[in-house]
Amino acid sequence: MSKIEQAFELAKERYAELGVDVDAAMENVSKVKISLHCWQGDDVAGFESTAGLTGGGILATGNYPGKARTPDELRADAEKAFSLIPGKHRFNLHAIYLENGGKKVDRDEIEPAHFQGWIDWAKANGLGLDFNPTFFSHEKAADGLTLSHPDKGIRDFWIEHDKRCRTIASAMGAAQGSPCVVNHWTPDGLKDFPADRLAPRRRLAESYDEIFSVQHPRETIRDGVECKLFGIGAESYTVGSHEFCMGYAMKNNLLVTLDAGHFHPTETISDKLSSLALFVDEILLHVSRGVRWDSDHVVVWNDEMKAIAEELVRCDLLSKTYVALDYFDATINRVAAWTIGTRSALKALLAAFLDPISTLKKAELDGNYTKRLALMEEARTLPFSAVWDYYCEKNGVPVGEKWLAEVEAYEAAVQSKRV
Repeated sequence: MSKIEQAFELAKERYAELGVDVDAAMENVSKVKISLHCWQGDDVAGFESTAGLTGGGILATGNYPGKARTPDELRADAEKAFSLIPGKHRFNLHAIYLENGGKKVDRDEIEPAHFQGWIDWAKANGLGLDFNPTFFSHEKAADGLTLSHPDKGIRDFWIEHDKRCRTIASAMGAAQGSPCVVNHWTPDGLKDFPADRLAPRRRLAESYDEIFSVQHPRETIRDGVECKLFGIGAESYTVGSHEFCMGYAMKNNLLVTLDAGHFHPTETISDKLSSLALFVDEILLHVSRGVRWDSDHVVVWNDEMKAIAEELVRCDLLSKTYVALDYFDATINRVAAWTIGTRSALKALLAAFLDPISTLKKAELDGNYTKRLALMEEARTLPFSAVWDYYCEKNGVPVGEKWLAEVEAYEAAVQSKRV
């Protein structure tokens, strides 16, 4: 028996003393499929052209060398990250990551054929795909308005883009045999105070009405709408606010998308989950890490990630929640960024499953808040790392920090050659 196995068996005995089934916890977390975001791999540049990212409240900071420049490079980097992460997961694409064969294809012209390479790759690697329309980095989004634009011609362009994105997503869902989750987020807003807050929101709702009037099988697609408090260049007014998106989603039976960085710095999404779960069928999470604002830092196992995982587990919400990552850090190795963020999210979920949940809930129901608080505190020092190490070994991925050596070797052999 290896040292990892020995430590695991001792940890298993300790958890059992508190009524926790460690094997069941590992089985439960193995069912969670996290959607890794393609835009971490190339700083949200996409493959429409060589122009890269512009506008829309999006900003990737840093210039770490070796970012992916082509679909094949991005797929290779993603494969490396997946090889270091326990479990089978998903990959989340934006519309600007099409393969256009070097020809100009505007966003109101994209088709499933432009993503066939991604569909084939995902199938070959046993992955699911998710999708996003791209309402930024385009001349028709230069003034910060898209689906809520007062110019009907511009609105129609973006409506057609979104309709085509849903068709592409439905084709992905049909090919992979599971729904492709589509997240609809617009950066629409104004830098300074608006004279009319209602009219843009009415236009956005009308645009969404037309987009969602096209029916696709639920077996192939799920749609969510995402809110935001503010963005760069939209500090004073965001059309798609939390109240707007939550109201629209609930009225139209869509997913409510909660992004951890899209609220006030003192506001957390973990506390919103149990309330939303009472009134919507499904929830989409974009797990990020804001530092003072929506700065999209790499996810780590901090208090908010811990709280999100605990709510998902304690409220039994994972069966109705899609978990995706959303950050872009160009100051560190991008494969490492994927790996750190995903492993951190999985650590938080496994730790949540290892809490003595039944005992805690019973103590609370009995009004024994002393026991509840005492056990919550004792649970913090339970031998979690021994279970996590064993879970990684069992899934054939590096244990502890050993994955970093693989990323460094990959950087030296592959990413450093990109100029």
